[in-house]
Amino acid sequence: MSADQIIQTSLSPNFRLNQLEPNKILTLIHKDTTVPGLVGKKLVTMGYQLEMCAPILGETLPDDLTSYAGVLVFGGPMSVNDDELYLRQELAWIERVLAMKVPYLGVCLGAQLLAKVLGAKVGPHAIAVEEIGYYSVYATAAGKGLFPERLRVYQWHNEGFDLPNGAVLLARGDDFPNQAFQWGERTYGVQFHPEMTAEMVDFWTTNGAHLIGAPNTQSREQQLKNHCQYSGEVDKWLETFLTKWLT
Repeated sequence: MSADQIIQTSLSPNFRLNQLEPNKILTLIHKDTTVPGLVGKKLVTMGYQLEMCAPILGETLPDDLTSYAGVLVFGGPMSVNDDELYLRQELAWIERVLAMKVPYLGVCLGAQLLAKVLGAKVGPHAIAVEEIGYYSVYATAAGKGLFPERLRVYQWHNEGFDLPNGAVLLARGDDFPNQAFQWGERTYGVQFHPEMTAEMVDFWTTNGAHLIGAPNTQSREQQLKNHCQYSGEVDKWLETFLTKWLT
């Protein structure tokens, strides 16, 4: 491809600089009901294919990572501190992902797994605060190139993580201060859930209704209303963020 062709083709939102590079994103899930939601839709639009893997269901993590453009690890109801074989396997495998410098994005539990691999503490809030619903996160000075000054994002968690040594904090929160961080060039963890669609909010708040009601959590009705109000902001941010992560 000539320089002129590269310039012209790069005007397309689906363009990846080297089309011969791997275009698969290995996607780890921790429930059989997990769907990649908005994140998956954005990645497919960008020209990537998602390959799902669920170690919790007995599926084997690949040894050869050369065929993947990135690794995406979603959340789940478990704790990274649970003594489960599949979690130990994931933690050891993530170490290999980092050593091979494969782009990594961890969402909620995926960010907590990354933080633990990097030696940081993961655990409940000091006064048992939970976040379920939409909450604000704020760009740090280092994160202004990747985050707006304020972004309202969907959360569902009762544990958080300390900032790993060598990591850069990109976004902070009011109750859980560490909301997004970068380690190395293309390794990211976000505490929140940018993948949420209206259907997912409906499903989560229906099937997890028994978990809603603690102080600081939002009602199902409030979450659905907030999704309508704030999802557009997340959609716009996510497209830019994923592009910077993978290209």
